[in-house]
Amino acid sequence: MSGKQAHWPYPRWVAHRGAGKLAPENTLAAFRLGASHGYRMFECDVKLSRDGEPFLLHDSTLERTTSGSGTAGELDWAALSQLDAGSWHSRSYAGESLPTLAAVARYCLRNGYLLNIEIKPTPGTERHTGEVVARQAATLWAQATVPPLLTSFKPEALEGAQTAAPDLPRGLLLDSLWTGWLDKALSLACVAVVCNQALWDSATVAQARSAGLRTLSYTVNDEWAAQRLIDLGTDGIITDRVDLFSPAA
Repeated sequence: MSGKQAHWPYPRWVAHRGAGKLAPENTLAAFRLGASHGYRMFECDVKLSRDGEPFLLHDSTLERTTSGSGTAGELDWAALSQLDAGSWHSRSYAGESLPTLAAVARYCLRNGYLLNIEIKPTPGTERHTGEVVARQAATLWAQATVPPLLTSFKPEALEGAQTAAPDLPRGLLLDSLWTGWLDKALSLACVAVVCNQALWDSATVAQARSAGLRTLSYTVNDEWAAQRLIDLGTDGIITDRVDLFSPAA
């Protein structure tokens, strides 16, 4: 899927973890709220339960956003599915559950929404998580016109995804421009680089673009920052502020 600025089917605006901070992140409630603000592409974090079920959760541990405790990847899906993933945010979301990737796929496909799946492995399971998530995504979106974009900070996870589902588009996430980042993105046949917004300037955008890579940014919550990225000609803006930015812009 790599190549000099191949067709890019994704919108500029992407809702971070469903609806940013306005609803409990990485839940279907957040997706519904993001959609109510007009967003049609969402970013989410996916990892594996102990018995191999891909589900949505950002942290390696459960304490911050669920009623559980400990490492999420050490529990089977049957236990994870019973956790309250909404009360931490607000009482109105009490009882909201952790969704599986399959449930999110059904929601997106039936509504015509697009997805950026960040592969977020439990430490030590990077390649395996990439393989399982990509394999399931390829099956779930087999009939879709636009596939999900698979991204990760972990090159090993993207290597697993590349092996398991080479036709799904991939993007390398970067919080710094570490030595060899561009070569790594190209060796993984990525179609995009997704950077901390501060890393983009005219030089880095030109560098990525000359290699045929699309340019996306996270997490952009201020109007001045968004305008700077638009002026630079970047391709995607991931935001928490679904209430501030119109995705039609």
